[in-house]
Order: sequence, then structure tokens, then C-alpha cells
Amino acid sequence: MGPLLSAASVLLLFPLLALSVASPATVGNPEDYVADEAERTAADNIVFDDYRGKGCVDDSGFVYKLGERFYPGHSNCPCVCTEDGPVCDQPECPKLHPKCTKVEHNGCCPECKEVKNFCEYRGKTYKILEEFKPSPCEWCRCEPNNEVHCVVSDCAVPECVNPVYEPEQCCPICKHGPNCFAGTTIIPAGKEVKVDDCTICRCHNGDWWKPAQCLRRECLNGQSS
Repeated sequence: MGPLLSAASVLLLFPLLALSVASPATVGNPEDYVADEAERTAADNIVFDDYRGKGCVDDSGFVYKLGERFYPGHSNCPCVCTEDGPVCDQPECPKLHPKCTKVEHNGCCPECKEVKNFCEYRGKTYKILEEFKPSPCEWCRCEPNNEVHCVVSDCAVPECVNPVYEPEQCCPICKHGPNCFAGTTIIPAGKEVKVDDCTICRCHNGDWWKPAQCLRRECLNGQSS
């Protein structure tokens, strides 16, 4: 029985020994980290081609030989590749219209694609040469230079002290005809008006803003209050 127990013990201990021997590899192998460090070093040492003095490169990465004519970018002027780099044309571009509302930069010079052909006035737009009335007293027109010119009506001075403004009419009107003030009372012009038992008033001719001329008469007994 003794030898059998020892043999069994050896069989039970063998897997444990194998596991303890293999465990350092599962913790980490320094050689793996050395390989990663080598890859990083190689990536840091990448050398890009240097075309200085040999050629030129545009925005898309295309390479051009010395003396070759090319366009560096989508909206650039044409250039010639030299040893000192691209030498580009600087043309005298035409002036853009002052009322240009849409400019494109697809070529060497900016190009106007849309010119303002309307006027703006008080938040509204009007066509060129269009006439309109923003108010009853104003007459306006959209001029070819996109500016609005207006004329305001010149109203005559009303011949009353209580003029009123009617809808869609520019100037005030005297609905009840010419009049003036006799104290705090409004009396019609052109005739004598008895404002009380003792006073008769009359408006000045043409001078409606002046107080009325009034005459006090001797009151009859029993009529004065």
C-alpha cells in the first residue's frame, strides 16, 4: 500500500507543478513589449518625400515638375512650379457690381452671379420702377439704382380748430366747415353766434386760429343768470 500511495501522490502533484511553471508566461512576456516599442519607433521615423527644389504639390497632393503650370486649389489662379515654389498669376480682376448679392469663387477672379434688382423699403420689397404708396401722404418709386425716392404731399392748413383724418386720405379735413374758438366753445365761421344771453361772437375772416371777436350787450332784466 505504501508504494501505491506515493505513486498516487505523484500523479496528483504533477498538474500543480505544471500549472506553477506555466503561470509566469500568463503574467506577461517582456519580449512582447519589446516588439511593440519597435513598431512605435519605426512609426516615428517615417520620412515623407521632400519636393522642395524638385517640384510642387497642389491641395490634392498631386506633384508637378519644375516649369509645369498648374492650379494649386479649386479657386486659385494658375501657377508655375519653380525651385522656390509656385509662382502664381495675379490678374487684375474686374470690379463686382455694387448690388451683387451672389458671388462665386470658382475661378481665379470672383464672379457675380446675381445682381439685386429690387428695392427694400420699410420691410417690403418692390420691383425696379414700381410705384407705391406706403402711406396716404407718400408717393414712392423704386429707382434703377435700387433706391426708393418718395414725395410727401403738402397739405393746406385746415380752416378749422377741429380737423379730422379720414381713412385713406392724406390731409385733414374740416367735416363741419370753417370754425373758431369763442372761449371754450367752437362756433362756425361766417356768421354771428350768440354764445350766451349777453354775448355775441364772430370768427375772424381767414384767421380761424384767432379767438372769435365777441361783443357783450346789455342783458335784459330777468334774462341774465
